[in-house]
Formats: sequence, structure tokens, C-alpha cells
Amino acid sequence: MAEHVCPWWIGYFLLNPLRRLFQNPRKVLDAHVKPGMITLDVGCGMGYFSLDMAEMVGPEGKVVCVDLQPKMIEALSRRASKAGVLDRIDHRVCDKNGLGLEALGEKIDFALIFAIVHEVPDAESFFKQVHTALRPGGTCLLAEPKGHVSEKRFEETIATAEQAGFEVVGRPEVFRSRTALLNR
Repeated sequence: MAEHVCPWWIGYFLLNPLRRLFQNPRKVLDAHVKPGMITLDVGCGMGYFSLDMAEMVGPEGKVVCVDLQPKMIEALSRRASKAGVLDRIDHRVCDKNGLGLEALGEKIDFALIFAIVHEVPDAESFFKQVHTALRPGGTCLLAEPKGHVSEKRFEETIATAEQAGFEVVGRPEVFRSRTALLNR
């Protein structure tokens, strides 16, 4: 699904523990992820947010992790196993033509789309796929890095999400990110 994809080895830099000082997954996700939820981490990489999500949903919940790069998913799997949450992670390699979420129709409570839409060549199709996976009333946190995405381009991204059926219900603060909380 991507035009330009962040190289897999950059994933190790994204796991830098200092990042937690500015983009702590617990603080970013706390208002959105609850025990027992089924969540989706699109473009999960090596699991910077995924592992915390797995702890937050607890043993009754599930985190569906999707990434285009097999090496990212392999690293996520190793990290989840080491953290003791692999049983809560459903990891999938998607392809350039789709996310492979068809079987999840209306089962996802919350989706995280963090810093990837700017890499997606067909944002309209992307948002339709995420929208279809979310249950009615489900929410999605969209965040794009300010360094890569202008305010104008982000507003265009939101317009595309709205065309797919999402409604903007908030603009949470996330360090160095443009954000929107979307509701299905």
C-alpha cells in the first residue's frame, strides 16, 4: 500500500527509550484503549505502541498489528514474546494492495494510525478499509508527524477520512504530531 516506505531498520531508532519522554504510548493511548478491547495498530512497525496496547487491553483483549514489512512484524513478534504479550497480538503482513482486514469487519473498537498515511498512495482506499474494520461507534486516532506533513496536507487527509465515513470528534495533543480523533 505504500509509495515510499520507511526502511525497516529505522524501526530500531523508533524504539529509542528516550522517545517515551515525548510520545509515551500510555499517555497517547490511555483515553482510548481499555481492558477487553480489540484494537488495531496499522503500520505497527516493531511495536512501539503495540506492546503497551497489548498490556492495556489485558488478557481478554487483542491487538491486531499490521505492517507492510515482514522484518518489522518479525521484530514485533520477538519483542511481544519477550514482554509476555504475544498471545494478545495478532500480527499480519499486509501488501501494497490492501491491509487484509476483511475478516475483521466491524470487530475493532479502536484503531491507531500513527505516522503512516503520508506513506500510503491511496488514502481513500486505506481509510475505507479501516472504516470497515471498526465497529459502529469505534474510534481511530490519526497522527502524522509535523516534520513530514504540512497542516494543509493533514487537513486534506482528514477530508479523505471524512469521505470514507469518519467524523472528527477531537484533536488530542501528541508531541510534534498533527492529530485527529475519528469516530465511525
